[in-house]
Amino acid sequence: MARTVTSVRLRVSAVHQIIRSTRPKDTEMAAKMIILAACVSAALAQYAAPAYEPAYPAYPAPKAYAAEPTYAPAPYSFEYSVNDPSTYDVKSQSEYSDGKTVKGYYSLVEADGTKRIVEYTADDYGFNAEVKKEGTPSAYAAPAYKPTYPAPAAYPAPAAYPAPAYPTPAYSAPAYKPAYKPAY
Repeated sequence: MARTVTSVRLRVSAVHQIIRSTRPKDTEMAAKMIILAACVSAALAQYAAPAYEPAYPAYPAPKAYAAEPTYAPAPYSFEYSVNDPSTYDVKSQSEYSDGKTVKGYYSLVEADGTKRIVEYTADDYGFNAEVKKEGTPSAYAAPAYKPTYPAPAAYPAPAAYPAPAYPTPAYSAPAYKPAYKPAY
């Protein structure tokens, strides 16, 4: 029992030492901060949080669009072609439809000099295309450059100038003086 009383006395004395070691100004400042926090929380507690209202007016849901009318497929036919020697753009296309089936072709000259021809058909079974090539591929040689403006006149060669002549320096070379020798 004596042992238990001694350990309790040691624990109590340690707590007293901790309490005595704190400075009165520190505890006074902590008490002021606790009181300030309590006052602020009490002041804020009396105001209710604002209710959320959207910044825009409530609109009704949009109405569904009416179904688009369906039209029977109309027969048509068109064709075009381009032959531009300055850009080497050579192509053509032709297409026609009877209302159910679309048939057509297009052709173009590729960079290697061959001509690609595509014949296609689109009907209830899907799209079918046949690709054919005509000609043999060749190494493409760009045409010779032809400037559209005259070449500038040749400029004359710059005149030969003599090498610059620098005058000789006006100072004399430094005279040699032996280093100082201390006398021991």
